[in-house]
Amino acid sequence: MKSFQTTKDIWDANLYDHKHSFVSKYGNSLVELLNPQQGEKILDLGCGTGDLANALYEHGAKIVGVDKSQNMVEQAISKFPHIEFMVQDATNLDYDHEFDAVFSNATLHWVQPADKALSGIYKSLKQGGRFVAEFGGKGNVQTIINEIIQQIQETGFEFNRSQFPWYYPSIAEYSTLMEEAGFRVTYAQHYDRPTPLDGENGLKNWIHMFGKNLFEGLNEHTTNEIISTVEHNLKEILYNDGTWIADYKRIRVIGIK
Repeated sequence: MKSFQTTKDIWDANLYDHKHSFVSKYGNSLVELLNPQQGEKILDLGCGTGDLANALYEHGAKIVGVDKSQNMVEQAISKFPHIEFMVQDATNLDYDHEFDAVFSNATLHWVQPADKALSGIYKSLKQGGRFVAEFGGKGNVQTIINEIIQQIQETGFEFNRSQFPWYYPSIAEYSTLMEEAGFRVTYAQHYDRPTPLDGENGLKNWIHMFGKNLFEGLNEHTTNEIISTVEHNLKEILYNDGTWIADYKRIRVIGIK
């Protein structure tokens, strides 16, 4: 198995599948936007545990799924052994004019530097190939992030911006990067997507799944106390009829090589 992984694997593949299946569910409409065709060769960039890669496969496409997380890739292989999955960093793609399309759902907000990823994506595509992606855009989960950072600081700790794991660009910013990489941007959308989180502990599970980096350097007890305070303070804002609703804001783009 080819591997470009250089950092600790923070991903819990079982928690992802059992408590965060909405990631793949919301990606189904992105599959429709991609409109995969029989026989196309498609790269699923940031494939996670493979559900959307399998959806593309069922449309008759030949799929290669890559993800930086070994845990995610191993789960994908166990679920969908008929698809080729491998560990690979989105900023170190080593494909050259191989794919009819590159598809990416809920991944690129984890990827920096964005221009390096876009350069690799562009090179991976055949001439005329398309890049279709959705990821967190400007203002994504801002209510949750602001409260976490505030509570870290009120507990007496300094929050270092280098701990912030995400890249949430505006449409103008990301479209410009796409054009600089060589793409013709044919579609760009920034929209609100309030996202229900699973169960009474939905917010806590979300933070444990996606926000671990924010608590770097803090012990488990302090982290859990901060998360409990965040839950308490956000309940009136983000909790409705027994369900936590995360304030997601997404970007969708299509670029043609």
